[in-house]
Parts: sequence; C-alpha cells; structure tokens
Amino acid sequence: MASAEVERVRVDGPIRNLKLSGHVGFDSLPDQLVNKSVQNGFIFNILCIGETGLGKSTLMDSLFNTSFESSASPHSLPSVKLKAHTYELQESNVRLKLTIVDTVGYGDQINKEDSFKAIVDYIDAQFESYLQEELKIKRSLATFHDTRIHVCLYFICPTGHGLKSIDLMCMKKLDTKVNIIPIIAKADTISKTELQKFKEKIVHELSNNGVQIYQFPVDDENVTEVNAQMNSHVPFAVVGSTDFVRVGNKMMRSRQYPWGTVQVENESHCDFVKLREMLIRTNMEDMREKTHMRHYELYRKKRLEQMGFTDVDSDNKPVSFQQSFEQKRSHHLQELQQKEDEMRQMFVNRVKEKELELKDEEKDLHSKFDKLKKDHSEEKRKLDELRKTMEEDIIEFNRRKTQIAQQQALSSSHHTLTLGKSKKK
Repeated sequence: MASAEVERVRVDGPIRNLKLSGHVGFDSLPDQLVNKSVQNGFIFNILCIGETGLGKSTLMDSLFNTSFESSASPHSLPSVKLKAHTYELQESNVRLKLTIVDTVGYGDQINKEDSFKAIVDYIDAQFESYLQEELKIKRSLATFHDTRIHVCLYFICPTGHGLKSIDLMCMKKLDTKVNIIPIIAKADTISKTELQKFKEKIVHELSNNGVQIYQFPVDDENVTEVNAQMNSHVPFAVVGSTDFVRVGNKMMRSRQYPWGTVQVENESHCDFVKLREMLIRTNMEDMREKTHMRHYELYRKKRLEQMGFTDVDSDNKPVSFQQSFEQKRSHHLQELQQKEDEMRQMFVNRVKEKELELKDEEKDLHSKFDKLKKDHSEEKRKLDELRKTMEEDIIEFNRRKTQIAQQQALSSSHHTLTLGKSKKK
C-alpha cells in the first residue's frame, strides 16, 4: 500500500529538477566570522613590567595614540602592587576592550627577592578566574570579561651593561605563563653602537639562562618574512612621548632636546614603529591564541591534575569525566571518613589523657587531705596534752595556794597566843 502511494506521487506530482551552479557558498565563512567578531568586539590585555620612571605609561599612550591619563607612581611602596585599568577603544568600526596592568613599585624595594611573586600570583589569578567560569554548569564565556594576560612588555633599563638579576629571575618565572616581549626603554639615552651591543648582550644572557621569550610566528606565508626579520630586532629599543612637534607639514610624537629632536615614529631613531606593527597590527591575534592554547592550557592541565582528574587510567585506557569525578568523590569521601576517624580517635585519646590527669589530681588531693588530716590530729593531740598539763598546773597552784593560806593562818594564831602571856607578867 505504501509503495503504491509513493509510486502515485512520483507519477502524478510535479517533479523538481535541481541544477548545480558550481558555487555552494561556504567561501563566505571568513566574512561571517569577521562580521561576528566585529560585532562582538575584541579583548586585549597587556602587562607592563619595569621599574618606576621607565616610561611605561607614556609608551602605552604612544602605542594606541591616545591619553590614558595615568597617575605617577611613588617610589616608597613596601611591596609590588598591580593596578589594572580597562579602556574601551574604537578604530573605524572595530571596538577593542583594552586592559593595561601596571606593576607599581617594581624594583623599588631594598630586598627584591620576591618582587616577581605578586606578578605570578596575578597572572595565575586571571587563569583561575577563567577556569572557574569554564567549570560552571551554566557558563557564560561569550559575555565573560577575559582578563588573562595576552602579552607582557618587559621594560629593560638602558644601562648598556646587560640585564639585572631581577630581570632574569622575573622573566624566567613568567616565560611559561605569558608571552614576553623584552623592550629597551628610553633608548634615546644611549648611542646606536652601544645600543646594538646592548641588544646582543641581552639576547645572549636570555639564551644562556634558558628564558623563553615570545617569537613572532613564521608559519604563516603572509607574515613569514616580516616576522622572521622582526625576531632578529628583539629586544625592541623604543622611545615614547606625549608631546607633538611639527616635522615638515605633520605633527609627530617627538622628544625635544637641546641638541635636536627624537621622532618616536621614525624607524631610524628607534624601534617604536616595529613594536607597534608586530604587537598590534600583525600578531595580536596570535598572542591571544597562544595565551589560550599554550599558557592557559598548561595552567588548566596542572590545576585539573591537582583536582584529581585524568584522561587515562593506570592501564592507559581513556577515562571519562564522570569516572574521574566518581573516583575523586569516592577518594574524597574516604579521606573525610579517615579524618573523621582520626579526629574521633584523637578525641578519645584526649579524653583518656584528661581522665588520667584528673585521677592524678584526685590522688594528689587525697594525699594532701590525708596529710592535712594527720597534721590536724597531731595538732589536736598536742593541744590536748597542753590543756591537760595546764589543768594539772592549775590544780597544783590551787593546792599550794590553799596550803600557804593555811600556814599563814596558823602562824597568825600562834603569834596572838604568845603576846597575851607576856602582858600577864
């Protein structure tokens, strides 16, 4: 019956003929992605590390051609503080949420041993915040403000004598957590010859100490040549300025000196244009991708391993998230039961110890009571003896008193008789 109906539809119904034109349309996917990305806007987070007064804020103003109105930092802070400021920027129809994190007081302490600790903790805190949002049952990653650091601009003091110990130690602690781009700040304070030697020395010291800095990608044919060339210019020697000086018919960011003018955007004067090209125009998306795919994944892997999750079991067989959760839950319950038993046993032991202490104190009290009772009996016995002796003394005293009184009475009567006989004569 069904086959007959199908046959009738095929015979009686209209037949639609489809002709392929050769163009399907999925080549518009890049345009769709671009439109969606432009609509949602972009996020980029920069961490600036360097000593106070190296021109970090000025360079940020120069890079984004704006004024972020940052306040000067003091030199008297007891520890390193990180301050984050978020700005909404727009260029053409593209919106960018830019977060600039400054290390206030970095390198100002006498003891600089733990200067990097606050920075490491801040970067890990941003990773942890994203991880917690990712682990939620109801996630909102599309609207979540991603504060993970995408690039770290490490400002090197232009001494010309190589890196300081604090620079090597800090970059070594951060190279697995963030994309590091070392830059020589205030590069107009040293000559070109000294600057080139300084760059070579910095690269040599970074290599010898195993510090992994960010390398501009060379796997994309469109930017292979320029990125390979720019990798040889690292560290970039930059100059920033908030002042504009007229050069020809244009107003350009420059620094005015008695001997002349340093043009910030003149590539023969400094590497500012190279840094801006590599950081913003060419490799910004690569830094965002490396932050998520490499640095965050490494942090996520360590944290999930700490939580007890794994992808394979002891036999190298795949383990589902549910199995890992159940194993972790079972292990956690066992630990709780063990801790409860330990606490209960500890409580019993303490009760027993307290009972022994109370029994010892009771024995001491009984012994003291017996001693006091014995002492009291001895004192009572002595008092009874004294009372008895005193009573005997009183009886003896009264007896003697009575005896003396009798003797006096006899003596008096004998004297009276003798006197009467003498008068008769």
